[in-house]
Amino acid sequence: MSLLEVRDLRHAFYRVPVLNGVDFSVEAHEFAGLVGPNGAGKSTLYNAISGLFIPDAGTVTFDGHDITRMTPHERVALGLVRTFQMARGFPKLTVFQNLMLYAQDNLGEGLLASLFGSRTGKQAEEAAAAEALAIAHRLRLDHVIDNPLTALSGGQKKLVEIGRALMARPKMILLDEPMAGVNPTLTQQIADHLRGLNADGITICLIEHDMPLIGQLCNPVTVLAEGRTLMKGTFDAVISNLDVQEAYLGARKEHA
Repeated sequence: MSLLEVRDLRHAFYRVPVLNGVDFSVEAHEFAGLVGPNGAGKSTLYNAISGLFIPDAGTVTFDGHDITRMTPHERVALGLVRTFQMARGFPKLTVFQNLMLYAQDNLGEGLLASLFGSRTGKQAEEAAAAEALAIAHRLRLDHVIDNPLTALSGGQKKLVEIGRALMARPKMILLDEPMAGVNPTLTQQIADHLRGLNADGITICLIEHDMPLIGQLCNPVTVLAEGRTLMKGTFDAVISNLDVQEAYLGARKEHA
């Protein structure tokens, strides 16, 4: 069984079909790509996989668990984490504080922790702080660790979004256009970070409109069109496929 399996996923908003029987899978340790024209259903598929809504039909399985009806929190606890195209977080909090908020085992200032487990809570907080600092160092955010998100560039905010995901200790990260609006230099840095995370064993699935970047990073690549899975294969196979050219580029290439 694949690490992530989506079978015959269907969903409509206000009776307008958006997902029309999507089949999609990602194997453990893969760096997979998900592409398609605007309106193909890519972000909607991510929303269904991450639990932002319950699909009308179909199933989502992760690491052997049927997660179709689980809450987002339950999916994160299993190791399935996502980022968003627009970097989220708390703008007035520092980078360090934003990372700490997503610590997997941090008991924080909860009432029970304060009353009955203060020592345990302190140990968990210290461990989370060390983890946050290590992640900031890995993503080269050390020099802005005490800056609020409002003082960061767009690319740095995307790195914080990736750091937030790492604080949850994921088995798999769903990335929704992490390089969108980022300058070319930082784009390459983010790509290098993602390669490193994948090399460390984290499974990655990337939505991205920059096809050369998809070709550089991803194998396999799945193409969605009109809420359906059009094909799955290597990047070269995808870009040479006539149906993909018609759906994604808007024009059918004739055989020579």
